[in-house]
Amino acid sequence: MGRKINKEEPIILLGAGLAGSLMALYLAKKGFLVDVYERRPDLRAADISSGRSINLAISARGLNAMKEVGLDNEVAEMCIPMRGRIIHDRNGNTEFQPYSKDGTTAINSISRGDLNCLLMDEADKFNTIKFNFQKRCIAVDMKTGLALIRDETNHQTFEVTGQTVIASDGAFSLARNSMMKMPRFNFSQSYLSHSYKELSFPPTINGGWQIEKNALHIWPRGHFMLIALPNLDGSFTVTLFYPHKGHNSFASLDNPEKVRKLFIEEFPDALELIPDLDKEYFENPVGDLLTIKCDPWHYEDRCVLVGDSAHAIVPFYGQGMNAAFEDCSVLNACIDQESDWTSTFERYGSLRVKNGHAIADMAIDNYYEMRDRVDDEDWKLRKKIEHKLEREYPGKYISRYELISFTHRPYAEALERGIINDRILRKLAEGIDSIDNVDLTLAEDLMSRLLPF
Repeated sequence: MGRKINKEEPIILLGAGLAGSLMALYLAKKGFLVDVYERRPDLRAADISSGRSINLAISARGLNAMKEVGLDNEVAEMCIPMRGRIIHDRNGNTEFQPYSKDGTTAINSISRGDLNCLLMDEADKFNTIKFNFQKRCIAVDMKTGLALIRDETNHQTFEVTGQTVIASDGAFSLARNSMMKMPRFNFSQSYLSHSYKELSFPPTINGGWQIEKNALHIWPRGHFMLIALPNLDGSFTVTLFYPHKGHNSFASLDNPEKVRKLFIEEFPDALELIPDLDKEYFENPVGDLLTIKCDPWHYEDRCVLVGDSAHAIVPFYGQGMNAAFEDCSVLNACIDQESDWTSTFERYGSLRVKNGHAIADMAIDNYYEMRDRVDDEDWKLRKKIEHKLEREYPGKYISRYELISFTHRPYAEALERGIINDRILRKLAEGIDSIDNVDLTLAEDLMSRLLPF
């Protein structure tokens, strides 16, 4: 048994990004004292995006957390629903692929910065929360629970302590680095061979959207792709995913002529919408795409990880923020169910670690789907069969995408279910070329034998 949970000692919270600000808000609503240490300046007073995606996709898991902290109405006003993907070919032709069986259920585009500011503003309403900006955690002593903090303005270091440490200090978490020095800590880190660069479509003269706003736009090209998500001001955040090194890579796109040639050949309709391509391309940084897994997510009663510090994932299921928010929701519930921090963190880990690993694996798989498969005729037939099964057998056949984006079911369950679904769809697609020829009798037999429930 670890230290008792109490309301008299402060909790040390590392990081005031999306997960950290949400966790602070959860704790404030319980009446905890919370000292938040964030290495960056207050984003409400400074632009600190540094080339990170300026908008994200929020879906059921993230929206559930917003409802729990009473911000669901405010967040809804910040969202643009995206009901499916619009696929763009090289000739400018488009095809809409709905996310759900009826094309109405949506994920939502939302501004990362605006949402982070909303969470911090709400947390600031509680006098039990104190944000300390430009204060970087450089280590956590797992034996004593002391956090070593460096003031980024004068480079002085000092120690802080509380009843426990909750670390949401990002993919390169220094709290996690300290945890790695303890016995039996498992850790893996892997980079995709591809990186990304942010561009943009500006709004129309009248402040509207140049292309359909209620969709995620994809230009899939086999080994690379372009995507675009809508913003409330009529613009789109555009992201080029391209090999990091090699003959055709970010490393080789070293002058405006090469960049323009790529867009003329591969994304001609997108090129028409980017008036400042040369400027944006060479001013914006190249970002890396990596997956981080670790286990356990806590050390005794001293420190626990949430969000990217526990499970950095690539963005291709739109679940990085949603998974982090679900971490906070689950940890918040675990605090209510236990009386000491060790038991709380053990319960939290038993519920979240396997699911964090599952969504990390599925996010990588969805990258290849978006890049390689969405314009493949066999894949599109299987997707149509899937939507037919969802309509014909509601509640029995549930797609992996539905489970991940539109339910709160565990990610590990979605991973297992997706593997079985793929076997069913491939069997039903054998020897047919039209959705009208699907054998529903065979479908019922396969579902009854293969689906776990």
